[in-house]
Amino acid sequence: MPRVAIGLEYDGRDFEGWQAQTHRRTVQDAVEQALSNVAAAPIAVVCAGRTDSGVHAAVQVVHFDTNVIRPLGAWVRGANANLPNSIAVRWAIEVDDQFHARFSAKARRYRYILLNRSVRSALHHGKVGWFHTLLDVEAMQKATSLLTGEHDFSAFRAAECQAASPIRNLAQACVERYDEWIIFEFEANAFLHHMVRNMV
Repeated sequence: MPRVAIGLEYDGRDFEGWQAQTHRRTVQDAVEQALSNVAAAPIAVVCAGRTDSGVHAAVQVVHFDTNVIRPLGAWVRGANANLPNSIAVRWAIEVDDQFHARFSAKARRYRYILLNRSVRSALHHGKVGWFHTLLDVEAMQKATSLLTGEHDFSAFRAAECQAASPIRNLAQACVERYDEWIIFEFEANAFLHHMVRNMV
């Protein structure tokens, strides 16, 4: 049975996160429905990592197995024709059955953008965070340097986090200021529920 990997980007504001849930609008629900329409058969997908409600993705890797043969371009264009404007399939490739979107991933990366000025933004509403008083980026850089490496991140997980272990290996944690913007970047083998949000 062929296995196809696709790369997604999406604006998470319209969704209750990635994972399919009863009575909720999720990215997974929309993607599976769009791919099923292309295949004219049910398609179930596996993603590299679930995202929380309101989180956007630039490259979310997903795979699915199907007996239906379609040109790779059909998985892209056909799915996009069936997806809302806030989700797009960027590419599709055939992979061998050893590839697994979740378990083959070597790392996951998050970028959190914070507008640090006295007045909120109308143009970036829902796309970036905002804090109204001047923040000490140098102090934040010192604090973030303590987060790298393998640690128990229980203090940064949501109460409803379902991960079996709070131990994660944070390969990168950096904070930089660019005028009125503060950029936080985190890379790890995996993240806990709300971990990035809580670290920021």
